[in-house]
Amino acid sequence: MAAPSAAPQRIVIENAAIATVDANDTEYATGHLVVADNRIESIGAGKAPEGLENVVRRIDATGHLVTPGLINTHHHFYQWITRGLATDHNLFNWLVALYPTWARIDERMVRVAAQGSLAMMARGGVTTAMDHHYVFPKGSGDLSGAIIGAARDMGVRFTLARGSMDRSEKDGGLPPDFAVETTEGALAATEETVKKFHDASFDAMTQVAVAPCSPFSISTELLREGAALGRRLGVRMHTHGSETVEEEKFCHELFGMGPTDYFESTGFLGEDVWMAHCVHMNDSDIEAFARTKTGVAHCPSSNARLAAGIARVPDMLKAGVPVGLGVDGTASNESGELHTELRNALLINRLGAHREAALNARQALRLGTYGGAQVLGRADSIGSLEPGKLADFVLWKIDGLGHSSIADPVTAIVFGAAAPVTASFVNGKQIVENNRLLTADEDEIARDARTEAQRLARIAAQG
Repeated sequence: MAAPSAAPQRIVIENAAIATVDANDTEYATGHLVVADNRIESIGAGKAPEGLENVVRRIDATGHLVTPGLINTHHHFYQWITRGLATDHNLFNWLVALYPTWARIDERMVRVAAQGSLAMMARGGVTTAMDHHYVFPKGSGDLSGAIIGAARDMGVRFTLARGSMDRSEKDGGLPPDFAVETTEGALAATEETVKKFHDASFDAMTQVAVAPCSPFSISTELLREGAALGRRLGVRMHTHGSETVEEEKFCHELFGMGPTDYFESTGFLGEDVWMAHCVHMNDSDIEAFARTKTGVAHCPSSNARLAAGIARVPDMLKAGVPVGLGVDGTASNESGELHTELRNALLINRLGAHREAALNARQALRLGTYGGAQVLGRADSIGSLEPGKLADFVLWKIDGLGHSSIADPVTAIVFGAAAPVTASFVNGKQIVENNRLLTADEDEIARDARTEAQRLARIAAQG
């Protein structure tokens, strides 16, 4: 006879403004949230139900807005130790300037850079992160294991997009020859990473995606076989797409078609795929993404930093394309904070054709929460506050100097300054308190990151 299961332990949050980001955008001016172990048990207006058992903690959230945790859909963690370089370059020139340095990373550098990237996001309200790591120099150690270990220690839900490159300088690509893998080696290593680390369960903390880097750093064979591998293993696929006009020109010259048509010809469009950037998309491209339910990771700050352009996010959303937000690597977004991307997505898209009608505050919040969950294939478990979903949520302080005179809470956190995070929970466990990490020493991470950045710079200077 099986032993009876332990009664769930409950956390009760009361007196909060709540934005659930559910299908109806349900909001409560003053409401409650009850967590049972790692699941949301109930949510609603007013006080929590009476008579709840095993309540281990009660939080009076007066002066706070509770939202789903933010979900980052595109990043390159290793770039944390190459911030502030090539600051006046477009994408191609930036890549040419930085690849010789990136090609010299090792396991210690990557782990410390991952800690820095994760810490900056987590203390700013990110509960689910992803990393697209595609630089695997020969002899650099277990880079995937280092990244996944850093996320596990931080307590953040995580997707590793195991990237790859097989087109180096000698083949007309941008990376140095010693920084790329063979096609066969990349596919084999990717499959090994999926089998070792991917968890397909509802409450998974670690998942893995197949992620060849970009059209100008990979062969058609790697892209096509990567799509086949992802579908054989039942995991998602990711890459960069339509980021710049130079990429558009490159694809036409090399493949005789634009990026979207090229991706579709290799099987790399579909509801199990999401692309980073997608800045230069025509109507036909957007229709193809909508038809295939291919997702988009919108990275407004990086797109601006590299002068890539303004993605047509309002048109994508209208067409039914799943869209989430991404920080992108911190060599092209030095702050590395996703909550600032809520504001930047709204403001930058208003510079486009739709002007003031491009996005509103609630659409921006949805991009950073439920939209991200859709893009990562996890909308059934995260991205909105609903009974049965995983307990990933944030308490934003909105009664302080930066926000107290803004009446609408969602407007406060999107239009206003970056709101302080009083508490952030992942899987029912608190990882941030009063803007400080509970799961890592931020000062130690800062020291280590500076040390590794200096070491990498010395190694790169020596050639």
